[in-house]
Amino acid sequence: MALSRRSLLQNALAAGTVAYLKGCARAGDAPDANQDDWQPAYLKLEEEGKLAERVERANRIFEKCTLCPRKCGVNRRRGEKGFCRASDKVVVYSHHPHFGEELPLVGRHGSGTIFFSNCNLRCVFCQNWPIAHEGRGRESTDERLAEMMLDLQRRGCHNVNVVTPTHIMPHILAATRIALKRGLRLPLCYNTGGFERVENIRLLDGIVDIYLPDLKYMDGGLARRFSAGAEDYPQRAQESIIEMHRQVGELVTDDNGTALRGLMVRHLVMPNRVAGTKDFVRWVAGNLPKSTYLNIMSQYRVEHQAFDHPLIARAITAEEFLEAMEWAEQAGLTRLDERSIAQRDVFRRRLGR
Repeated sequence: MALSRRSLLQNALAAGTVAYLKGCARAGDAPDANQDDWQPAYLKLEEEGKLAERVERANRIFEKCTLCPRKCGVNRRRGEKGFCRASDKVVVYSHHPHFGEELPLVGRHGSGTIFFSNCNLRCVFCQNWPIAHEGRGRESTDERLAEMMLDLQRRGCHNVNVVTPTHIMPHILAATRIALKRGLRLPLCYNTGGFERVENIRLLDGIVDIYLPDLKYMDGGLARRFSAGAEDYPQRAQESIIEMHRQVGELVTDDNGTALRGLMVRHLVMPNRVAGTKDFVRWVAGNLPKSTYLNIMSQYRVEHQAFDHPLIARAITAEEFLEAMEWAEQAGLTRLDERSIAQRDVFRRRLGR
């Protein structure tokens, strides 16, 4: 999320790791693609005459909302609200070039992030809780959302990065089609907390270019405890990530290393092994290519209601992050995020290893 990535970048700069990042070899990289030959997936779907039908199918879900695994079943067309507290109006907190995301998304000119308000998870440790929990932001039409996408393209961003999209996915599809007709040609990045229904991810096949899901927990009991009863989170996230990979495959970049298509998975290391990182890397190694782009993140901090939960009421230690990275390496995962590698090396030097 926005605040955490910015903090990590500042820490990396302070530690003098920028030169390292630029020179770091990226083991297991997928082949580069020629930007001139590339087109967004949604353009092909529109040319096939199928995109409008997908938009319509997505919009019908609002009438009995099952956009996420909570399956509240409310009629959002009539203004009814379920767990996420969203109505039939999309609410946007901000849109801007963002330089704290993964380096293949950032490129030279930034990732074009659109932060949506409300959330279907509402984790107690949420670092963006004013947006996700309180729903701060402004209502927008699909046409205005499309204009935001085009504005990001005009500003030179390398992608349209929709953050916390699950509960307003139909709006995103409608706006993408509107923007496409007005000249949008950027990759569409679906940046999700991972609590998805695989049936709805299938609806995105041929629309989304880059998937950026979290896999937060491997234990359903801990997911229930820290993410508002979402005990089925591990199962739902895992099956959705497998479907995402089926659709877009491994990360493909242009000749500048900027993402065009593929799967990138995030995992936040949490104190006291709450996230189940050892099981997480084993799951990735057993269910996805070992060269899948993986960002093991070190920036957990105590936010929002986490102070009330002793198990997660502290920052992670250097030892906890190092063991997480060691588990990933032992599992044979070869395409770890460069900033994760840099942070690992900072901690190693700090501990004299």
